[in-house]
Amino acid sequence: MKTWKTLSKECQLDFSPHLVVESHTIQLPNGKTIENWSWIITPDFINIAVITEENRYLCFRQTKYSIQGTTLAPPGGYIEPGETPLEAAQRELLEETGYQAQQWESLGYYVIDGNRGNGNAHFFLARKAVKVQEPDADDLEEQELLHLSRGEVEAAVQRGAFKVLPWQTIMALALLHS
Repeated sequence: MKTWKTLSKECQLDFSPHLVVESHTIQLPNGKTIENWSWIITPDFINIAVITEENRYLCFRQTKYSIQGTTLAPPGGYIEPGETPLEAAQRELLEETGYQAQQWESLGYYVIDGNRGNGNAHFFLARKAVKVQEPDADDLEEQELLHLSRGEVEAAVQRGAFKVLPWQTIMALALLHS
């Protein structure tokens, strides 16, 4: 199969580093040209499913601006310039929870929106995590760190308690890998 080709790009909105919206002119494999194809640029990010030495899953109960009520969430955040996804995951785990993990496994790299861009997700499973310091996060939302059993995470995934799609996805993947 042939891929689509970008013929031109024009910036429509620039709220760097967190959001850029472009208008693209693209050419389909059959030669047809489409103008004003919207493209969203947001930073790549990581999410981490964390299992402690006590075999408990670390998750947050928190609020988010776009979510009614509370949600469960794994640790995560944006990849900083010059960082590898694994380095970002290790940094975010320590900052947000105060934990470090002895074992790391990639759960994959995923495109969020196949037609419009919108960042990419790098998922990790961190095992044998131990607390080494107090959290030092700069997160804006109020959050509570929970230590959940596997059964509690399974029930939370089944009822959709991780209300952001990448979060629901990583926790389901983690259950398949643990």
